[in-house]
Amino acid sequence: MDDLIKIFKALSDKTRLRMIKILQKKELCVCEIIQALSISQTRASRNLNILKQAGLVKDRRQGLWAHYYIDNDKAGICQKALIPLVGKILCNEKVVLEDEKKLSKAVKFDRSSCKK
Repeated sequence: MDDLIKIFKALSDKTRLRMIKILQKKELCVCEIIQALSISQTRASRNLNILKQAGLVKDRRQGLWAHYYIDNDKAGICQKALIPLVGKILCNEKVVLEDEKKLSKAVKFDRSSCKK
């Protein structure tokens, strides 16, 4: 039950819901998430860490780069059920549509400014 509470707490924040939605598209560098959501690097990292601790996202390091993704193959039963539901519910939200538009224009920054 504690894991389920952690998942619902992680999903109880607008920024984290927006992150889940854009990460459903593809693996993203923190830089791309920052640009898509128009948030600071600190805020992005803090929220990504909460999602990671809840088992909703994973990260992959490539040098200084931190890439985040949803690992459906290794997700628990709750994550496998909730992540698609979140995506479906948010698909027509104005802010999410704007995030996706900004994501399509996002570029990776210089390596030193793109670390977690």
